[in-house]
Amino acid sequence: METYAEKSRDLNKLFGSRVFGDAAMREYLSREVYEGLKHTQNSGQPLDPAMAKAVASGMMNWALSLGATHYTHWFQPLSNISAGKHDAFIEPTGNGEIVLDFSPKALVRGEPDASSFPSGGLRATFEARGYTAWDPTSPAFVKDGTLYIPTAFCAYTGEALDQKTPLLRSMEAVNHAAVRLLRLLGNTTSKCVIPTVGAEQEYFLIDRGLYEQRLDLKICGRTLLGAKPPKGQELDDHYCGRIRLRVAEFMNKLDEELWALGVPSKTKHNEVAPTQHEMAPVYDQANVACDHNQLTMETMRSVAKKLGLACLLHEKPFNGINGSGKHNNYSLATDDGINLLSPSKDPIKNRQFLLLLAAFLQAVDEHADLLRASAASAGNDHRLGGFEAPPAIISIFLGESLTQSLLDAAEGAVLGKAQRELLRTGVSALPELVKDDSDRNRTSPFAFTGNKFEFRMVGSAQSIALTNVVLNTALADVFTQFANRLEQSEDRDSEIGSIIADTVSRHGRIIFNGNNYAEAWVEEAKRRGLPILETAVEAFDRLILPENIALFERYGVFTPAECQSRHEILLENYGKIISIEAATMIEMVRQQVYPAVVQYAGQVAHAVNELKQAGMHSQSAETVLKSLTALTDQIDSELTALREAYARSQSIEDVHAHATFMRGTIRVCMGSLRTSCDAAEKIMSRESWPIPTYTDLLLRV
Repeated sequence: METYAEKSRDLNKLFGSRVFGDAAMREYLSREVYEGLKHTQNSGQPLDPAMAKAVASGMMNWALSLGATHYTHWFQPLSNISAGKHDAFIEPTGNGEIVLDFSPKALVRGEPDASSFPSGGLRATFEARGYTAWDPTSPAFVKDGTLYIPTAFCAYTGEALDQKTPLLRSMEAVNHAAVRLLRLLGNTTSKCVIPTVGAEQEYFLIDRGLYEQRLDLKICGRTLLGAKPPKGQELDDHYCGRIRLRVAEFMNKLDEELWALGVPSKTKHNEVAPTQHEMAPVYDQANVACDHNQLTMETMRSVAKKLGLACLLHEKPFNGINGSGKHNNYSLATDDGINLLSPSKDPIKNRQFLLLLAAFLQAVDEHADLLRASAASAGNDHRLGGFEAPPAIISIFLGESLTQSLLDAAEGAVLGKAQRELLRTGVSALPELVKDDSDRNRTSPFAFTGNKFEFRMVGSAQSIALTNVVLNTALADVFTQFANRLEQSEDRDSEIGSIIADTVSRHGRIIFNGNNYAEAWVEEAKRRGLPILETAVEAFDRLILPENIALFERYGVFTPAECQSRHEILLENYGKIISIEAATMIEMVRQQVYPAVVQYAGQVAHAVNELKQAGMHSQSAETVLKSLTALTDQIDSELTALREAYARSQSIEDVHAHATFMRGTIRVCMGSLRTSCDAAEKIMSRESWPIPTYTDLLLRV
């Protein structure tokens, strides 16, 4: 049997074994090149071009040692997936032989077809050239016999066509602004400030065989039909409960795959809904965390398939039970190891912490609409505000203690050392536990949780890139404003208090420590003047408000054209998703559900006639027959209405009008048709229903 020490050594050997990380770089690069690349990774400064050849050679030799035969520039276009074309390391010599080659040009730059990805009008079909640019701050890795090189992706004219380029721009913006502010606060040692992110990922696992029998799951990632099962999550018996054997096997295999790829998968547990689960990684710098999350989602799907399971990442795979989110845990760290959102017991240092806390208040209050837009999608429209996730209203939870500290600082009170209470359990044998300053608030969309902010609104299938672009840019703007005030003040200590006081006065409305699920909060939010953007379409429109375009342009994160293009892409994607769902539902109902209902109604009618011929009368059987007959007519009528509305939608060319029609008309028609089909499912026998039921999907894992 393997000992603990042997297992530990195996884990140490496994983690990062397929990553061109520190150990691989030391082995395959000279000391000079290694130090140059490490400096680039740690500081964000460009790599000396003269070193690119040595890096390319070392990276290729390392990848070959792991069995790689190809390389790819791995990028994240605006289509919610990752992409890359694969090239072999081989180069023909002309005499029937080959040499292995990976030039510095091949490392640094690639050239995929830019017009084949969403561009929002930035590229015409005939304007095909686009470039991928190596991101040396995110490590390369080997997967499936290919060297993956994380890259940014931009058009021939320089516009960003991906998720990563604006993220990297925003990281530079917040770094410059934060370092400037720290210098004014007396920090002379930290050289850069890095946004750090940990993305908790929720997901569902179901049996692969059942998944293959559901056209809606295969095409749309969610069930378009399905009656409520006898048991869902009512007993609260799934959250953090016993992990089923097949799920445990999946989780173990997932961890092994992610660890080998350098993804620090840390936590795994059952979530609230049946067959719902979660993994959480350790924090990393924002662009690496974004890469890791994309890699995690891809790995989840592939591992599940190999084990006879299907991984569902949709925000709402099942109606009537909790959907899935992705909690974006965000903080700011310096290159010398200081977490800027970690409260200090030292009152002097705590003033800096409270100033940064005030910056978050202002950034979130002023740009709540952009944060909401960053979490908007067709899938998330099913989830937000459903008493299982934050409402479509942005607010901040600080807890009573921290809120009071801010108020005290705003009033100029002398800050004392933080006093921590002990938790009294009433059991002598249990250890004394130090209580946190506040309870957690799981209903808040933007909650402070000790040394970070947790943005809980992002959907499970979404990239975390845009959310962190918004946070970085908004904070860069506020840090700049604070720095301007401090530079112009003769008494900076006094000015810190004034800034906190002004911020609390102007932006304290964003603080809400209560129940975000309560209906009273909606009315209170309206009274406070907070934006309430209930649908994704409303939220997307905020991306192109003049003041928001100006914000992004001011810090070089998005050009006006890039803002417009993303607005168009998001609207187009939204409309297309609902269009695909509608077409899928039409096919399922027309080819599977309606014929099955008619056939079952015929069987019941035959049974009723046989009873009558035998001189027997069954009121209940006749009632069932009447219900089925009415439902067949209702399903047919609602199916016709959906088909006609769908046909009308195909002629709407304007992307905004199309998205609005899909949200306001098509989804309403789909909802009505679903209600009728689900009612028929409740009446029909299990053998007669043509697709796996919710009971099948949620229990057979």
